[in-house]
Amino acid sequence: MPAPGPKPMEPARDYPLFGGAFSAALPPGALDVSDLRPVPDNQEVFCHRVTDQSLIVELLELQAHVQGEEAARYHFEDVGGVQGARSVQVDSVQPLLLENLALRSCCQEAWVLSGKQQVAKENHQVAKDVTVHQALLRLPQYQTDLLLTFNDPPLSLGPENLSLPPWSLGDFKQLVTGLTLHDPNIFGPQ
Repeated sequence: MPAPGPKPMEPARDYPLFGGAFSAALPPGALDVSDLRPVPDNQEVFCHRVTDQSLIVELLELQAHVQGEEAARYHFEDVGGVQGARSVQVDSVQPLLLENLALRSCCQEAWVLSGKQQVAKENHQVAKDVTVHQALLRLPQYQTDLLLTFNDPPLSLGPENLSLPPWSLGDFKQLVTGLTLHDPNIFGPQ
């Protein structure tokens, strides 16, 4: 009998991230990619059970040389370079109100960026325009930029043909605003 595959998560109010140092609400049908393949220690990656959508939470070194809106653009372009994007286009960058964040007590500034990156999936020649939404939460007292990414490629099937609805910007907003820090020791000695 084959081993059971990863089980999709039901909406979790307090899904543990980074060994329980953080928690967040994940949308319905999120699969933990670490159950499928290795994921770097500084990332938590989730994929949609039916679509090619993904959510990534990354703990990155604070990029103190860029401030404000430019910091959001820097990380967007950096991710595009890592993914081998053939082109990157920023559509909008907006500040996030800190009072709306569960992390407001340790977040100095927050930005949300929307744009497009033209990327080819592994082993594919054809590049697709992928809509990318990113939230950058800057935690300078921990020397950390917390980057949350929602990759939203075009659907290959109509939404009516999906057994599970695609994730929405509302799902991403809930992840960003509800992300909670439980153990600051994840950042090392301060």
